[in-house]
Amino acid sequence: MTAPPLPLAGIRVLDIATFIAAPFSATILSEFGAEVIKVEQPQGGDPFRRFGTATERDDSSLAWLSEARNRRSITLDLRSPEGATLFQRLVAVSDVVCENFRPGTLERWGLGWDTLKEINPKLILLRVTGYGQTGPYKDRPGFARIAHAVGGLARLAGMPGETPVTPGSTSLGDYLSGLFGAVGILVALIHRNAGGPGQVIDIGLYEAVFRVLDELAPAYARTGAVRQPEGAGTVNAVPHGHFPTRDGGWVAIACTTDKMFERLARAMERPEFADEAAFGRQDRRLAAREAVIALVTDWTSGLTRDEVMAKCLAADVPAGPLNTIADIFQDPHFRAREDLQSLRDPELGSVVVPAVLPKLSETPGRIDRLGPPLGHDNDAIYGGLLGLTAGDIQRLRAAGVI
Repeated sequence: MTAPPLPLAGIRVLDIATFIAAPFSATILSEFGAEVIKVEQPQGGDPFRRFGTATERDDSSLAWLSEARNRRSITLDLRSPEGATLFQRLVAVSDVVCENFRPGTLERWGLGWDTLKEINPKLILLRVTGYGQTGPYKDRPGFARIAHAVGGLARLAGMPGETPVTPGSTSLGDYLSGLFGAVGILVALIHRNAGGPGQVIDIGLYEAVFRVLDELAPAYARTGAVRQPEGAGTVNAVPHGHFPTRDGGWVAIACTTDKMFERLARAMERPEFADEAAFGRQDRRLAAREAVIALVTDWTSGLTRDEVMAKCLAADVPAGPLNTIADIFQDPHFRAREDLQSLRDPELGSVVVPAVLPKLSETPGRIDRLGPPLGHDNDAIYGGLLGLTAGDIQRLRAAGVI
């Protein structure tokens, strides 16, 4: 049975970027029907192919198989004149280009925005770099870890007075940028389909990180407050953090209101803790932060993780286990929501990857295939889409253009 068309069917995306940020934008579009053609250097391809856990297939790490899903792979040397010409032909029949080279790189290859928009006035160009296309830092190299630092996130991560730590994932800034890139592309497509021209989307990795930092900017502008690392808790509420359990597990508990703390006190079988004269008011709890944390820690430490969760949930206290990936694979909610999807690779067998997000009721996205081998679709794209002959393709391959 043929799968029904998805909302972005008919949209063609050229992904000439590397690693995660801009390619992640293309991945999201692909999951909802866009055709994504991954354009890679003939020798070696995207370095992300060898990032993370290796597999039996030399050019496909597990990270590549997961994040390069739904793509068609072609090889093309954009730096060569003939390669640039072929790329221009692809641009003429495409809707979106995703790139993440340093500012000026495409221009040096004769593939800058002024050239591309002449070829295709309806084209949308996503440009993701460390610092954006303008400003005094635009030529600096950038990676997600640097974006976490410059964007203000890294100084918030870790324990007070200790070395700032990686905020969960070294690639978080890449994924955030990719999400904003996908939103930008969709907005630009709506504008274009309403009769407007194509346009450029310009994202700096640090900007995506900075955009998700709560009230940091208005708080500093208004009060001069500089938030510092808060460890597992937060300065705004208590108890609101991570608490150890007897069996070596951890549970997150979030009491942001007096009512929630009252529920927790009931779960602890110490309702007197929620009396106004004790810790029933947030201001009293904040003033006695260490004492309150110690009381909750003492309670959780005497129970298993499952016991803490059962008591919290019975009292309607917001709580959740600190899951490892092993926990996630056993979690019935992840299973019910189908958050993990198994796909079969012809060479590697079953590979489990995160499922499509967001979940749409009428047009849910899908994963049709894992990240492809390098150049897997050269003949189909160059021969089928651009009409090159088998001889043309062989000559280009021999010349190192593809």
